[in-house]
Amino acid sequence: MKDFKYFKPSSLEEASRLLLQYGEAASILNGGTDLIVRMHEGLSHPEAVIDIKGIGGLNEITFDKETGLTIGACVTMKEMEKHPMLLEKYRVLAEACHSVGSCQVRNRATMVGNITNASPLADTATPLLALDAFVQVYASEEGIREISIHDFFVYVRKTCLKAGDIVTGVRIPNYDENVFGHYQKHARRDAVDLSTVCASVVKVGGKIRIALGSVAPTPVRLWQTEAFLEGKSLNPEVIEAAAKIAVGEVNPITDIRATKEYRQEIVGVLVKRGLEEIAK
Repeated sequence: MKDFKYFKPSSLEEASRLLLQYGEAASILNGGTDLIVRMHEGLSHPEAVIDIKGIGGLNEITFDKETGLTIGACVTMKEMEKHPMLLEKYRVLAEACHSVGSCQVRNRATMVGNITNASPLADTATPLLALDAFVQVYASEEGIREISIHDFFVYVRKTCLKAGDIVTGVRIPNYDENVFGHYQKHARRDAVDLSTVCASVVKVGGKIRIALGSVAPTPVRLWQTEAFLEGKSLNPEVIEAAAKIAVGEVNPITDIRATKEYRQEIVGVLVKRGLEEIAK
């Protein structure tokens, strides 16, 4: 690990200035479960590490009927998986948090860190896509702005964030209808492993939403499959047909974890299981 400068700013403005000052040579430290590993392995060599955990207001979960649920950037996965509001209204997201790494990892890892890394297999990305979440971003010249989660991911490990931007949290709309969802993760091991394919199948009111990870350069929504399902009863024939459409809607790669063909087969299985769970 190379030498670096460590900063712990007390405000978003200070942190943003440091990011602008050091540019691409700066890295934000939040949970650190990805950054520290990459630094130890020689995959990341920041000149400046900017620790945002000392900035007030970033470790809170708040709920408002008008705006929905807001989860601060420094809230850990462990806090999320046990939070009463997530378990009551957004259980699919709590399930995704519970699937991340070990208990020790979840005690440090954050959802915001998970999505800003922009890995195609980020566990919490698929429920956020299915729930039409918004990413809240601070920039010194603009203040706080919101970005739709659908516009946030650009490519593998690339987001739409600009120089000096800091993600302060994620907001999930409040739905008057019941939200029922099912998160699934298929991996080489039963626990403490990265996803080969992950899936969130969610029903909001009468509409079904499906999002997948590790099947494209970014996590994706299955818009064609959702359009096919609209207005249809979830009988075995419809579920089978939807699973086939889902397989054709993705174009995964072959890598060290799985072949393209295997991933496509798993997509069909996970979508079918998710729809069957919702149909119960």
